[in-house]
Amino acid sequence: MSHDPNCIFCRIAQGSIPSRKVYEDEELLAFHDIHPWAPVHFLLIPKDHIASLAQVQPSHAPLLGRMMSLVPTLAQQEGCRPYPEGGFRLVCNTGAHGGQEVAHLHFHVIGGPRPWLKG
Repeated sequence: MSHDPNCIFCRIAQGSIPSRKVYEDEELLAFHDIHPWAPVHFLLIPKDHIASLAQVQPSHAPLLGRMMSLVPTLAQQEGCRPYPEGGFRLVCNTGAHGGQEVAHLHFHVIGGPRPWLKG
């Protein structure tokens, strides 16, 4: 697994920076966002350093599939109401123009009664 010692998410994944964990296994970590936009707001990251979705290679497909299939379970576990009445928003900012602030692939899972309406 590759790590960037200057990447805050790599340091969180290695445990050198504390986080409020939602989920962890050998490849993935989910933790609460420190500036939540909604009642449910956590990040899901690969422990392997991948700078952004733009750097994903075909070899990452199984990892991304695991990430995507884990999101609904974790969203409901953290308080999102089930689909179709409830649901959640999945956001993956990519690059400077896409609003990416941390150069480590991550998904924001955001839920609650339409929290994104506030901006």
